[in-house]
Amino acid sequence: MILRFVRGTPEDDVQRVRARLEREGHRTVRSPERERPILAVIGKIKPATLSELERDPAIEARVRSEIPDLVLVHRAFREGPTVARVGSVRVGGDDVVVIAGPCSVEGREAVLEVAHAVREAGAHILRGGAYKPRTSPYAFQGFGVEGLSQLKAAGEAVKLPVVSEIMDAADLPAFLDHHIDCLQIGARNMQNFSLLKAVAASGLPVLLKRGLAATVEEWLFAAEYLAAFGAREIMLCERGIRTFEKATRNTLDLTVLPLMREWSHLPILVDPAHAAGIARIIPPLSRASIAAGADGVAVEVHLDPSVARSDGPQALLPGEFARLVAEARVMAAVTGRRLHPPPGSPAA
Repeated sequence: MILRFVRGTPEDDVQRVRARLEREGHRTVRSPERERPILAVIGKIKPATLSELERDPAIEARVRSEIPDLVLVHRAFREGPTVARVGSVRVGGDDVVVIAGPCSVEGREAVLEVAHAVREAGAHILRGGAYKPRTSPYAFQGFGVEGLSQLKAAGEAVKLPVVSEIMDAADLPAFLDHHIDCLQIGARNMQNFSLLKAVAASGLPVLLKRGLAATVEEWLFAAEYLAAFGAREIMLCERGIRTFEKATRNTLDLTVLPLMREWSHLPILVDPAHAAGIARIIPPLSRASIAAGADGVAVEVHLDPSVARSDGPQALLPGEFARLVAEARVMAAVTGRRLHPPPGSPAA
């Protein structure tokens, strides 16, 4: 349950209610909101205590989640949508962001050249895989720690924060040592709960992709795991789900975007590349995503997709990406939002 107090309630009243609930064995979590205190209560409240809370004049509303135990990422736990931060980049609110870079880091010079191209086109965050989960054990698995080093060096060179996928909690020290700005939980690891706990405890921003066949409820509970174990900067990412359709790599589920606005306060992005698997339809899918309310898009860019070591068919050329960013800027304006220049640019 989520308790929303009357705006301006004295802190003593909030702590009085909190102490009562914790004496009964409940875990409580205070929302960062200050003008209107909001308290999440974990566990079922006794009927007698619930009756007392209903009569308490300090409590304006008692919100029962439609999904039991979903509280920390529930929409009612915040006054408005959360704005996450990756480095100096704001994700959510009135801002639309673009994440771009190669599917996998393929070499120091190659990732640096792509980094310059995407930054010049207007990307806000540089992406690149150092550890690659591949269906075939013989496919390119990434350069590991060396890939993290190359990605971070490229990000620093173009003054962009970087995001990369982590597959194993044992690799977390390498991500921390290389100052990776945001950890990505890939679709295959969305319910790797040990990994979620470890990543949450790191304190770094987390980009949580939806699982290949995950329901919205399962996806939100994965985010709840992150929040429950300490993550404060959480972003959801819709990347398509597996259906019977074979015309595209996956089926992009844009219906979740307006629904997520009702169910959760977390920012949500869309990865049309992994949904489509076809480069030429990524720009219209990106426009549709922003029109439907996405806080940003994540796409893949390669200098020569024909020789990419992973996912070449869904990679955009730098010129194609530049047009996508221009279109995203227009679409953001149409929806009453804005797409800022990248951090550190003269127009930022």
